[in-house]
Amino acid sequence: MRLALVGFGTVGQGLAEALAMKKELLNDHFHADLQIVAAFDSRTYAYDAKGLDPLALVAKKVAGKGLGKVQKKSASETLNDLDYDVLVEMTPTNILDAEPGYTNISSALKAGRDVVTSNKGPLALKYRALDNLAKKNNVELRFEATVGGATPIINLSRELLMAEKVESMKGILNGTCNFILSRMGEEGLPFEYVLKEAQEMGYAETDPSYDIDGIDSASKLAILANAIMGLDVTYNDVRRTGIRQITQEAVDLAAKEKKVIRLIGEVNGGGIEVSPRMVQLGHPLAISGTLNVLHMHTDLAGAITVTGRGAGRKETASAIMSDLVGLLKRNACVNGRVK
Repeated sequence: MRLALVGFGTVGQGLAEALAMKKELLNDHFHADLQIVAAFDSRTYAYDAKGLDPLALVAKKVAGKGLGKVQKKSASETLNDLDYDVLVEMTPTNILDAEPGYTNISSALKAGRDVVTSNKGPLALKYRALDNLAKKNNVELRFEATVGGATPIINLSRELLMAEKVESMKGILNGTCNFILSRMGEEGLPFEYVLKEAQEMGYAETDPSYDIDGIDSASKLAILANAIMGLDVTYNDVRRTGIRQITQEAVDLAAKEKKVIRLIGEVNGGGIEVSPRMVQLGHPLAISGTLNVLHMHTDLAGAITVTGRGAGRKETASAIMSDLVGLLKRNACVNGRVK
């Protein structure tokens, strides 16, 4: 299966490393390779119909070199002239207009290519349009990596809980906020101090707005509401309150009631919202550190809780790999080759 990778930052490099690491395992199971034939960063690209060495691509990036030729056209325009099977779209999330991810993804779907993406913007803003486009062209759009990192939320619900109706769900969808609130509660440290600590540890960006204002959580919640509950919502429909205003006094007050404050995203009959909430100690949502958790309530199985690492190079690569393996499994079943 020939892959075109668009976006070769931390996530793209992590995927390339994972592809090299799991090459023999996948070949043994599916008698097929996941082969990179094209790779694009923000300025350059490389293409070889016979395949590119994933670790050599990573080495070029680490050395500060480009991947190959300088791009004279957009990635989507260049891909129109290249031969590949699956687009793996990993450009940074743009929550304003979803570009260039939306154009990259929609162009590939129109061309009859399967798409795997870690980019939240297109799904948070234009989920229904992309879903309909994939169905119209009889291809798959897979996006496990957009929500929860290595936590298998979307594939679990769509593949193993197909007979279930998810009636409501709530969870912690941003590890940075959870780290900050955990440290404030466990160590009694002020918000600004812990935020700086999170930035130094690489959990938060220099501009942390995307995390602490609830933008990231709201984007993920919109995707989950569409994918798991069948709603038709966008990021702009999510009522959103971040954690900037959480004081140490509020954290201490919650502790006196044997509770913790967490940034919770929730979808139920009353709407869709991200906001700080008090959570009873011992509840599945009272997790600490950078973990993510989703608590779903279904009509048959009742309560189901999924917890895992929500972000990181390897974690996001794991989620993308799970989607690629899903495509391999589909192809193998069609051809009668799966072990």
